[in-house]
Amino acid sequence: MRRRLLLLVLLGTVLAACGRPEPRIHRQDLLAFGTLITISIYTDDERLAQEGFRALQEDFRLMHDAWHAWHPGSLVRFNGLARTGAWFSAGPSVLALIEQARPLAEQSEQLFNPAIGELIAAWGFHRDDGPAGPPPAEEWIADYLRHLPTLDDLDIDGVRVRSRNPRLRLDFGAFAKGYGVDRAIERLRALGIENAMVNAGGDLKAIGRPGDRPWRVAIRDPRTPDKPLATLELEGEEAVFTSGGYERGYEYRGRRYHHIIDPRTGRPARGSLSVTVVHPVAATADAAATALFVAGPRDWARIARRMGLRQVLLVAEDGHIEMTPEMARRVHFLSPPQSAPRIVDPFAASVTDSSDKPAPAGYNAPNSKETPRSE
Repeated sequence: MRRRLLLLVLLGTVLAACGRPEPRIHRQDLLAFGTLITISIYTDDERLAQEGFRALQEDFRLMHDAWHAWHPGSLVRFNGLARTGAWFSAGPSVLALIEQARPLAEQSEQLFNPAIGELIAAWGFHRDDGPAGPPPAEEWIADYLRHLPTLDDLDIDGVRVRSRNPRLRLDFGAFAKGYGVDRAIERLRALGIENAMVNAGGDLKAIGRPGDRPWRVAIRDPRTPDKPLATLELEGEEAVFTSGGYERGYEYRGRRYHHIIDPRTGRPARGSLSVTVVHPVAATADAAATALFVAGPRDWARIARRMGLRQVLLVAEDGHIEMTPEMARRVHFLSPPQSAPRIVDPFAASVTDSSDKPAPAGYNAPNSKETPRSE
C-alpha cells in the first residue's frame, strides 16, 4: 500500500512538472512619448507577464500625459505658471524630473538643457504634425541666447517653485523617455520580474537575461537608419540610448534641420550623426546621448568624463567613428567601418579642454552662422 502511495505521489510530481510551461519571452507593444514601446518579459508565468504589461500600460499613459511638452498636462501647467515669476505649487511628477535632471545638466555644461523648450518650439518641433519651417530669424535667436534659461533659474522650496527667467520653458524630450524606462524597470522588479527589457523606439533598458543567453541589441547606422551599424550584448542591468539627427527633422528651401538644438548657438547641433551611450541608468544615458551629440567630435570626450561615462560610440558627420575603450571591447560591427574607429579614453590624462585644438575634418564650430536668415 505504501509503495502504491509513493508511486502515485511520484507520478503526480512528474505530471505536474510536465504540465509546467517552459520559460519564454512574452512581448507587448504600446504607444507613449510619441514612439512604440515594446515590453519583453522572460518568464514561465503567463499571469505575471500580463500583470507587468497592465501595470506598465497605465504607468506610461500617466507619464505621457504628465510630461508632454505641448499637450495639456502637468508640464504645460508648470510652464504657464513659471512665466509669471510668482511662486506656485508644482506637481510631484515634474519636480522629480527636475531633481534628477539638474545635476546632469550641470555635468554636461548645459549641453543637455531641459529649460530651452521655447527655443525648440521656435524651430517648429512642438507640433503633432511635425515642423515645416521657416527657421526662426537670427535676430530672434540672438535675443533668446542673451536670456538663455537653465534649470538653475528655478527656485524650489519643497513643492513651491518660481522661475527667475521668463524665457524658461521646460521640455524633457531628451530625458523623460529614459526616466520613464527606469521607472518601468523598477515597476517590473517590484512585481517579481527579474528578466525583462523595455525598448522605447530603439532606446532601451534590460535586466537579467532571456534564459542562458544575454539580451542582444542593435545600434542603428545613422547613414542608413533602417539598418544596424553594430550589435551589443547587455550585461546585467544596462541601458542603451542613441541620439541622432536622422530621427526628427524637416527640409526648408533645400536645407535640412534636425531637432537636436545646441543651446550655445540656438541652432541644430553640427558635427555628429549619432551618439550611443551605455549606462546602468536610462535617464543618464538619455541625457548624455544628447549632450555628447551637441558636444560633437571636438568636445565629447571632455563632457563624457565630466558625466562619468565609460561606454560611448559617436559617428561624426564625415562618417568616421570614435568610441571609448570599454565600448570598443563590446561592440560588434556588422560590416567593417569605412575607416578604423578612433579609440578615445575620456579619463586619460591627455583629454583636456579641447577649445584650442584643431577641429576634425567636416566639423563646424559652434559659433558657425551657416543657418540662413528666415524670410
